[in-house]
Amino acid sequence: MAFFSGLAGQACAETIISKSVSYFTIRGTTAEELDHELNRRGPLTKTSGLRHPGATRIKFGGAVTYFEKGGRCRVQEARITLSTQIILPQWKNRKKAKPGLAMIWETLSADIKRHEERHAEIARNHARDMERKLLRLGPERSCEALQARVAAVSKAAIDTHDRDQARFDRIEAANFEDRMMRLLRHRMKAKTLN
Repeated sequence: MAFFSGLAGQACAETIISKSVSYFTIRGTTAEELDHELNRRGPLTKTSGLRHPGATRIKFGGAVTYFEKGGRCRVQEARITLSTQIILPQWKNRKKAKPGLAMIWETLSADIKRHEERHAEIARNHARDMERKLLRLGPERSCEALQARVAAVSKAAIDTHDRDQARFDRIEAANFEDRMMRLLRHRMKAKTLN
């Protein structure tokens, strides 16, 4: 956090977002082997302490600058940074597996990717919302008081983000089997039409 004194300018924002994708390798020629590999090699998440078939690591950061004028302190600039790293499985020795397993894998793999991309999207939406909230903060009598409000708004925004991510995971888990069956039926239908 930096302080600036001087002329009041228009508050501005610049959300800086980066995303990367990395892969972990799994091997196997049966559904049981693939499941075992996902449970053994999948990324370990801090929230559950368990391994998952995919993960999105999210890191928020940023800075707020202030200016003082007429005995009041205002937010001059809010710059939120967001870094997301999506971690996905990559299946080796796929050519040795039966075609039916390959179709199941393609369906599961696409769903894992969609799921993790949605986590990144939720984070992006929250980063932009946090920035807007910080820019809308009204003036305070001191920059120290405004800094305290910025900290409170930032904490509340991160807490809301975390709850939204957890809600998304709960909904996805509850609908997993139905979603997979629907996706598999769709793929099989598309394959028979081709």
